[in-house]
Amino acid sequence: MTESILEKMSEQIDETAHKASRVASAVADAFEDGVTTARRVAKNSEHAVTEALDNTKRRVQRNPMEAIATTFALGLAIGAAISWALRRKNY
Repeated sequence: MTESILEKMSEQIDETAHKASRVASAVADAFEDGVTTARRVAKNSEHAVTEALDNTKRRVQRNPMEAIATTFALGLAIGAAISWALRRKNY
């Protein structure tokens, strides 16, 4: 009877170790997939930013006065928003 209990315990330990190994393997695979996805997203983002920068440079070279006017208008809008926020905060 003692041997059968020991055999059952041994089988349970082996089964648990096998399951733990499968779980560890699944976690490692998931982590690797996440790292791969993060690298791909970073590379795609880098390409998108580079493309946007190139497009902006070309647009500024074609229409320099429009670029100056747009920058001036954005500066005024941001300055007004900051001024409004600071005045609102004081009340």
